[in-house]
Amino acid sequence: MSANWMTRLARAEGEPQRPPAFVISLDFELHWGMSDIVTTPEHPYWRHLQGARRAIPAMLDLFRERHIHATWATVGFLFAEDRATLERFSPERRPRYSNPALDNYRLAIGEDEATDPMHYARSLVDLIARTPGQEIASHTFSHYYCFEEGQTPEDFKADLEAAKAIAEHAGHPVNSLVLPRNQIDDAYLAPMRDAGFGCYRGNPRRAGFSRTHRDAAPTRALRLLDSYLNLTGHHGVKWRDLEGGEPVNIPASMFLRPRCGVAQLDAWRLRRIENAMRHAAKHGEIFHLWWHPHNFGNDTDAHLRDLAAIIGYFQALSIEYGMRSMSMGEVLARVAQPTPPPHS
Repeated sequence: MSANWMTRLARAEGEPQRPPAFVISLDFELHWGMSDIVTTPEHPYWRHLQGARRAIPAMLDLFRERHIHATWATVGFLFAEDRATLERFSPERRPRYSNPALDNYRLAIGEDEATDPMHYARSLVDLIARTPGQEIASHTFSHYYCFEEGQTPEDFKADLEAAKAIAEHAGHPVNSLVLPRNQIDDAYLAPMRDAGFGCYRGNPRRAGFSRTHRDAAPTRALRLLDSYLNLTGHHGVKWRDLEGGEPVNIPASMFLRPRCGVAQLDAWRLRRIENAMRHAAKHGEIFHLWWHPHNFGNDTDAHLRDLAAIIGYFQALSIEYGMRSMSMGEVLARVAQPTPPPHS
């Protein structure tokens, strides 16, 4: 029985409870996510961070036009309308990283978004929330690092509780979580659950993608090459693999790597993603693509064209295989539904 015939049959009987899904999640952090690297506005990457503020409305326009759902994992600091609000929601218990450059509480910041648009983004958070199909999620309160020395699961739980509280204050409750730099430790799952998060984005379940505290150069090189050539598989996520965990792990499939400027490599990068999307659609799986808004902060128009091409390919898969656009929260809702018994 062909996949196309099965798709038509499923549609005749009504949409399947768990169709193949195209999931997008974005790590929305501005300067908070790179304060240890981009230390001054003179750093060359600062303009990429600034460009994120232009790229976000453009991405939202594209998502609205194409009916694309996405999850925006937002650093808690960005929900604050001013410094007084940020200080009010900051937890008393904080990490004490051995590397002080990782401590975002040390930064001298402005009073509000008008004076310091790299550290406040309430207007953008509200814009995202007003756009149909977009889920506001958490990227922890302070861009918290779970693998670094000088912090504990108890510190982490306090950070997550603060993230929940400031999101509630802003009118955008959060239930999905993405951990900064994909630093995921099993000891931190209980604090996630205790803080009330229903799901999180895990790492791809393939060689080279199980993050450690400091990945070796060959591992990083494998991940880079795998963005252009299929070295580790398609990274689709089976629905059944999401069952039984709490919080639910919705693993990433691929990172939408920024353009490198070499036409052939940039074409390979898109082809790699599209081939993996097709594999997921054909096999009834989830394909979970992620990136940072600041990855589109430079050469924004070209990156948006790439994104439009990926979305166009998804739309073709939607017609051919019934693939659906979903946020992480919508995936969680599907997992929570009981699976109907097979037809006799």
